[in-house]
Parts: sequence; C-alpha cells; structure tokens
Amino acid sequence: MLKLTLNGQKVALDVDPNMPLLYALRDIQQLTGTKFGCGAGLCGACTVHLDGESIRSCITPISVVEGKAVTTIEGLGVASDELHPVQQAWLENSVPQCGYCQAGQMMSAAALLAKNTNPSDEEINNHMQGNICRCGTYPRIKKAIKQAGVMIQEVNQAKPATGKKGVQA
Repeated sequence: MLKLTLNGQKVALDVDPNMPLLYALRDIQQLTGTKFGCGAGLCGACTVHLDGESIRSCITPISVVEGKAVTTIEGLGVASDELHPVQQAWLENSVPQCGYCQAGQMMSAAALLAKNTNPSDEEINNHMQGNICRCGTYPRIKKAIKQAGVMIQEVNQAKPATGKKGVQA
C-alpha cells in the first residue's frame, strides 16, 4: 500500500510500485485533468507537482511519490477555494485553443511562479521549454505567466496584513 498526499488529501493506493504516476492519477483516482501526451516525459502534458516541483507523471513510478505531496491541476488553487492566479490569467488571456496541453502548461507555470513571481522572458522560456503547445499559443502563455506573477505579488502583499497565507503553488 503506497501512501501519499494528493491535492491536500491523504490517500493510500494498492498498486504496482512501478505503475506510472499518470495512470494512478487518471485510472485509479479519476483525476483526468493530467493528460497523456508522449509517454516519454518530453511534451509536458502530464506535468504535476511533487512537493512543489514540476515532474512528468508519465515517467515517474508511483513508488517515487510515496510519503510525498502530489498536486494535479484539480488541486491547483483548491486551498483558497478560488482559481489559482495562473488559472485566472489563462482565462483572461484566452490562452487555450484545443486545451490539451494546458493543464501541464499551468502546472509548470505555477511551479515557476512559486519561486519567482517576476520572471524574465528568458526565465519563462527556459522553464517552459519542456511543455509543447501544438496550437502555438506561446505568446499568450508568456503573457498569462507574467500577469499571474503580478496577481500573486498583489495577493502576497495584501495577505500578510490580514495574517493569512499568500498564494501557494
């Protein structure tokens, strides 16, 4: 029995330890926001957070996440009961076209912004280069990341005065 925290909830999974995390998320936990793209960790559609870091769930055995925290697109923003700033900025900038890559794109963007809310174009390009968008919405993705960074800065500046925590990725 493998135990982990999934989107803030403790779960125990009775699965083969070599099963890719992606299949445990989609097939066992029914969290279908995380997509299968290439199966080789190259396209980024399956990106989730493991203890706050972006990983490719299609090539990560479930045994690697035992005792750790996994966040999927379904868990992004859940702590505040609102959309995460990345999700809000995605909507406001009409980023998705087909939408297939967007969960992975947002998870990578949120991980970047958790470390740096004011990334340069070069930092965005470097961090996001493993996420492929076949529709080519890269300019909108970059614009949304910058907007989300500003939103996170504003929330984090306002929250300490009220004693609440800032935005978490």
